[in-house]
Amino acid sequence: MLGVFAAGVGAGAMNAVVGSGTLVTFPVLLATGLSPLTATVSNALGLVPGAISGAIGYRRELSGQGRRVRRLGIGSALGGITGATLLLALPAEAFETIVPTLVGLALVLVALQPLIGKKLRGRTRRREKPARRDGGWPLFTGLTLASVYGGYFAAAQGIIYMSLMGLLLDEPLQRLNAVKNVLAAIVNTVAATFFLFVADFDWTAVALIATGSALGGQLGAVTGRRFSPAVLRALIVVIGTAALVQLLLR
Repeated sequence: MLGVFAAGVGAGAMNAVVGSGTLVTFPVLLATGLSPLTATVSNALGLVPGAISGAIGYRRELSGQGRRVRRLGIGSALGGITGATLLLALPAEAFETIVPTLVGLALVLVALQPLIGKKLRGRTRRREKPARRDGGWPLFTGLTLASVYGGYFAAAQGIIYMSLMGLLLDEPLQRLNAVKNVLAAIVNTVAATFFLFVADFDWTAVALIATGSALGGQLGAVTGRRFSPAVLRALIVVIGTAALVQLLLR
């Protein structure tokens, strides 16, 4: 129980700053003897308070982004319920085979985001088209698809969000991180609500992770806000690489 609680704290903090908290809690739940499906569902339910806590912790960076969050939140909700449905309808192998590829691509995009973003913005200026503050349909579509994955498994979901927004939005990483936390909270809540009615879960595991992740979300928001863009980007790449290695070795 202490191990599950500690994993919840770590996952909540990681999700608030970067993402990939599921890669902390999921193996711990498996080690307690839960089946992979029950562990996935219990983890999704438990991380909801942490996601909300992280979003609240970054509320200052959300200032002026209400319209953006509402638009992207619609896609996140649709993707989350779709992913949750796929988790129960499809064998794990059918979807998880593409997870390492998605995470690896996201890491490359995060690492090269300053260079790629600069080129994209330069191209937009040459065409004399005003930049879309909400990222347009490419960002909406990309985040909706990422939310399908988030509703299914959620590992490195935040990293995929950050890579897409970093490419298509001209905003500081901390403001993008605030949006990421809200979108992750929406996906987790929608998927968890669906699981409550149709899936088996372990209430003890849910309660321990929920308590730990709520605490961790606040801790992560406090520490993560202090990181410079370069440090935050490096942290995303390091944690994402560890996530990718773990996924490949599973």
